[in-house]
Amino acid sequence: MNKTLFVEEILKRLKTLYEPKIALKFSNPWELLVAAILSAQTTDERVNMVTDKLFKKYRTPEDYLKVPLEELEKDIKSINYYKTKAKNIRSCAQIVIENYNGKVPDTMEELIKLPGVARKTANVVLSAGYGKNEGIVVDTHVDRLSKRFKLSTQKNRDKLEQDLMKIVPREEWANFSYLLIHHGRNVCKAKNPNCEECILKDICPSAFNF
Repeated sequence: MNKTLFVEEILKRLKTLYEPKIALKFSNPWELLVAAILSAQTTDERVNMVTDKLFKKYRTPEDYLKVPLEELEKDIKSINYYKTKAKNIRSCAQIVIENYNGKVPDTMEELIKLPGVARKTANVVLSAGYGKNEGIVVDTHVDRLSKRFKLSTQKNRDKLEQDLMKIVPREEWANFSYLLIHHGRNVCKAKNPNCEECILKDICPSAFNF
């Protein structure tokens, strides 16, 4: 089975188990941008716990600039690297207000210019916030499963993303990421992958190597 057909089968099977949607909770692109920045090196579950209160206190980019940096840091203190993320969020708020009339930009080129925003975060905002498939979100789960599926051997995630974009249908780029993330959390875990219970065990090239 070539890689394109293999990917199609992965998508078909995983869609019977999971709903391909983002785990982060948000109500608009600005909240999604904040949540995506917070999610780096942090679980989505933890981010959702923090943003549940955060988004009630801060409703617009302007709100993040009205309070002292120390107060914002305190509000997100349970998040990894909260000091850096607080600074990045405030910087993003200022740029979005001054350069984009308070609206989060909707292009890859503009998004990756924002503090704390690389391709992964930009892809999250574009796909979940604007319904645009400009790339594939490559987080730790997508990275791990793509290599276990032998879809790429690239260590650099940007290069791995380019490999995936060649074999995953563009209309499925967002779905592919969300499905692999769900499967990585539930079955194909980093230390103890549950191959016996995996719906892909009969086609996965790594299923019998653990």
